[in-house]
Amino acid sequence: MRAWPGQPFPLGATWDGAGVNFALFSENATGVDLCLFDAPDDPRERVRIPMRERSDQVWHCYLPDVRPGQLYGYRVHGPYAPEQGHRFNAAKLLIDPYAKAVSNSIAWSDALFAYKVGGPREDLEPDPSDETSGVPKSVVVDNAFTWEDDRPPRTPWNRTVIYECHVKGMTIQHPDVDPSLRGTYLGLASDPIVEHLLSLGVTAVELLPVHHYVVDRHLAERGLTNYWGYNSIAFFAPDIRYATPEARYGQQVYEFKTMVKKLHAAGIEVILDVVYNHTGEGNHLGPTLSLRGVDNRAYYRLMPDNPRFYMDFTGTGNSLNMMHPRTIQLIMDSLRYWVTEMHVDGFRFDLAPVLARELFDVNRLSAFFDIIHQDPVLSRVKLIAEPWDIGPGGYQVGNFPVGWAEWNGKYRDCMRRLWRGDPNVVGEVASRLSGSSDIYAWSDRAAYASVNFVTAHDGYTLRDLVSYERKHNDANGEGNRDGHDDNLSRNWGAEGETDDARVIARRRRAMRNLIATLGFSQGVPMLSHGDEIGRTQRGNNNAYAQDNELSWVDWKLEPWQRELLDFTRRVIAIRHVHPVLRRRSFFRGRPVGAAGVKDLTWLRQDGHEMTDAQWHDPNRRVLGMLIHGEAADETDDRGRPVRGDTMLLVINAGFDPVDFTLPAVAGAGAWTKLIDTVEGHVEPATGPTLALEGFSLALLRHGVERRIGWTGATAESAALVNAATVGGASGLAAAELSLLGIGGVTP
Repeated sequence: MRAWPGQPFPLGATWDGAGVNFALFSENATGVDLCLFDAPDDPRERVRIPMRERSDQVWHCYLPDVRPGQLYGYRVHGPYAPEQGHRFNAAKLLIDPYAKAVSNSIAWSDALFAYKVGGPREDLEPDPSDETSGVPKSVVVDNAFTWEDDRPPRTPWNRTVIYECHVKGMTIQHPDVDPSLRGTYLGLASDPIVEHLLSLGVTAVELLPVHHYVVDRHLAERGLTNYWGYNSIAFFAPDIRYATPEARYGQQVYEFKTMVKKLHAAGIEVILDVVYNHTGEGNHLGPTLSLRGVDNRAYYRLMPDNPRFYMDFTGTGNSLNMMHPRTIQLIMDSLRYWVTEMHVDGFRFDLAPVLARELFDVNRLSAFFDIIHQDPVLSRVKLIAEPWDIGPGGYQVGNFPVGWAEWNGKYRDCMRRLWRGDPNVVGEVASRLSGSSDIYAWSDRAAYASVNFVTAHDGYTLRDLVSYERKHNDANGEGNRDGHDDNLSRNWGAEGETDDARVIARRRRAMRNLIATLGFSQGVPMLSHGDEIGRTQRGNNNAYAQDNELSWVDWKLEPWQRELLDFTRRVIAIRHVHPVLRRRSFFRGRPVGAAGVKDLTWLRQDGHEMTDAQWHDPNRRVLGMLIHGEAADETDDRGRPVRGDTMLLVINAGFDPVDFTLPAVAGAGAWTKLIDTVEGHVEPATGPTLALEGFSLALLRHGVERRIGWTGATAESAALVNAATVGGASGLAAAELSLLGIGGVTP
């Protein structure tokens, strides 16, 4: 095998059309061997090539006889001295940190550990076994792909509706997806799934982690798996588990790109949930798979007084070393690769405060944020933080800088309290409905900094949130000790599934209340997959290890599930059409426009404005949110204002029905009820008051009647709204609006 010196840049294995350049950073290594394999389960390498060249701490060589599809790995030489933070063991084959594809999943054995498992000295004695059959191999890939005219949709934040989903769980049971594509990237981009997303009005999918990840040994030995995938080991490689069975030797890269291209063609953005805060190598007793064996001291945060052990802000055993420039480079290179080569549109950062910890504290001005802020590629995509970790001061909701949106955990908790009937919540509800300016305005961010959600992958589904008051996680094999205990849930009279018609009716109304509140709140709404059809995990609020029917979306729908789906479509369609429901900036709370009326007014039951004293009434559960039509801050392509209708959102979170006095509004027209979570139909208001049942919500529009007739928000009507408003048109034609029965946008 011919080996030439090669170049230290770029890192990883790079095919240039004639051969492959290999480059690996290791600051503390004394030598590096490049190993080539013929098959993923080979017990030994076919060729071992010492990398003689070292430039600026990068080991490199060029192989003119290697082609895409080649399997490879590294053996890195150096001291095995855990007390000093070094864990080199050249007997262990390592995954390239810059691998663009990985051949297969781990086959667990003691040979994957750099120390003698079960030995008297724990991790202090190196293991000489060099068996490689269980180690995934890195793959040389050819990045060539026919993107044609693919363009990122670049949906504005205030028009964005996010749908969080799992590639496999979303598609594995869908009867209309080709059986050979179920559970795969290509399945997620198949026509039945795309049509479902468009019918909902979704503008972006947020995929649970797709970086190649590790299934923890203790789960594998119990017949479980790391279904969610929050255990990355290769930050550049799309996981082969979501490729078609025929995919091998890098084909998963092609299939991922095909998925992105097809979703983009439908106007849907792709956001990746990324896990850069830790890796799947665990704590000091974990396996040696990649970074640990390449350069443990450089890549991981070690305890200053005892570098044998790891600092852990994640609960997984390790945290990446954000104080080392090469670690930051690894993350930035990975992010740029997914944008430039894989065409993704944004990222949701798992446990994002870990990335901002420079010494111990979270620093919102850390190097990580500075680098992203000035990067010409990354500063233009959607950046979303999960703003908490388990370390000291780890709850950082509202503390991320300009350019970042955040999962708003305070929104989730507030709305759960509201709709389970807690007292003393109306004041906070008003803040959350109007975009949480109390959290985000101080940092000069706008309303779309708040990604609003009531459920996500972690926790109860929407159906379980209104069906269980205790977690039921026995299937996880941890004695029901895992998962959150305080879920702010309510079962409405029975724990779990029931035949009680009264309880069932209450639960279904509660789901509609939560969906409507989410859709009509300022900020960016995020749905968790399957909530629109009442998916259940049977009370399991931590289904991370359940790759089975418990977590997969069941597409066999009962009539009530179809009704919930239609209701969700209608809510999102209304949001898309009415610009006052999706402002770019926060309300000012003062008169705007020629009419001289407030952009936002909070009303009590008698139709008058709330007083300061009434905000502090712990028993107040009725609230009206009046948004004037001139409060819309959208403009068309020529900068002309896009005016909307005046909207009134009325909430009754108490047990008793109320008559809410409808406010007088200047201008022609009358109040029309667009949504009622009890009745669900559209009708003109017939009197000066609105009869509102207990635990219900209604949305009304004031304006000239444009409705021909309401037949429900069908898939076609919602898709029409999606195509016309998200796709870039300035508005819907009057006839189309009247068919929808929901008013609309008037330039």
